[in-house]
Amino acid sequence: MGPVRMLISRLAAAVCLAVMALPVAAAARDGKAPPVVVELFTSQGCSSCPPADKLLQNLSKDAGVLALSLPVDYWDYLGWKDTLATPENSERQRLYSARRGDRSVYTPQIIINGGEHVVGGDEPAVKAALGRATKMTASVTLHSTPDMLEVTIDGALPEGAKMATVYLLHVMPSKTVEVGRGENEGRQVTYVNVVKRLEAVGMWSGGQLELNLPQHPMKKGGKRCAVIVQLEDDSGPGRIIGAASNLWDTGI
Repeated sequence: MGPVRMLISRLAAAVCLAVMALPVAAAARDGKAPPVVVELFTSQGCSSCPPADKLLQNLSKDAGVLALSLPVDYWDYLGWKDTLATPENSERQRLYSARRGDRSVYTPQIIINGGEHVVGGDEPAVKAALGRATKMTASVTLHSTPDMLEVTIDGALPEGAKMATVYLLHVMPSKTVEVGRGENEGRQVTYVNVVKRLEAVGMWSGGQLELNLPQHPMKKGGKRCAVIVQLEDDSGPGRIIGAASNLWDTGI
């Protein structure tokens, strides 16, 4: 191959790679939906949690996973008050347990797509559960403007479902904490995608739905956001059927 043909070949390969990279970049920028949502219920006062927190860091690098950390407050009495925990995260975990009917509330606990739960530090079990995750039926996209978060939901409800709740999650991308007392005294633990607030912003019954949400609350404290579409009833939150995030979008 001559030098000119070699140069043309290399340029063609570079263009091909650039085109292949475009969908990934667009997904990161516009907040396309990942197929799996992972919720880790964790605590700074739990000695078993740091390995699970590290595992969640690794999962958060996968564009096919929306990895969320939900610190709980029910271990605060052990000598260290979790600096990131909220009572709402603890209540969400209890509601999951109540819906399943198994009374299984512990840390570290991972819940996949609002359904199956596994020990958060058990990497083989977590990966196996990810492989069994139920498929999403709702397509969710996010688009950020300086003042507005535009949410578009489309698709269909699972058979037998009549309505789903649309939740907006305010998320802190990363925080390293030095634990001063308790079971993790002296340790520095890094938490990723910490859920600081979860609020219902709409209901979805299938088809296309567009929501325009103000962005200013998420800009405070460096927060970003995620949107999930979740089935629920009087017994508590259930299967997550759609999700998207701008956690990879550095523009917000």
